[in-house]
Amino acid sequence: MNLLKEIKTSLVVTVILLIICCGLYPLVIFGAGQLLFPSQANGSLVMDGNGKPIASTLLAQNFTADTYFNPRPSAAGTGYDSTSSGGSNYGATSQALHDAVKQRVSDYRKANNLPDSQPVPADAVEASGSGLDPHISSNNAALQVPRVAKARGISEDDLKALVVKYTDGRDFGILGEPGVNIVKLNLALDGKYK
Repeated sequence: MNLLKEIKTSLVVTVILLIICCGLYPLVIFGAGQLLFPSQANGSLVMDGNGKPIASTLLAQNFTADTYFNPRPSAAGTGYDSTSSGGSNYGATSQALHDAVKQRVSDYRKANNLPDSQPVPADAVEASGSGLDPHISSNNAALQVPRVAKARGISEDDLKALVVKYTDGRDFGILGEPGVNIVKLNLALDGKYK
């Protein structure tokens, strides 16, 4: 009899915890997210004039034209694939990684008209861990300003001010480095300088 009583108690506790942990708690968190942070809770989506989602400020896109700031390289799927987030998993001794970085450095210098002696920011030639990071370093953005300004026919000073506007500071004021969200920046460029 004692064993049956223990089994019954265990089942009752399991059902109660199942209702709380798998039903009530997620509903409360979902509701709080929708009430307090609706944009973030729904993926930080950017909508076009017709209400159709065109981007998320949390995910990089492959902007390649001279009129745009270029993102970090991506190893997610076939590149910038949000359904296949991840890195290349090449190790430091990988010849494929070495060759890819060497090619990216050459391409970056050529695209941004930089001399061979100009150091290239690491984030310009190495993918992030997820392959979908929408941020680039302030240094990377500064090196791209002349190219984008020339391609759009705008002043570098105006463009630098826009870069500063879309630069996110350190988390909690102390963690990490400031980064420029190029999805927001490039969309702002399209909105302001068509």
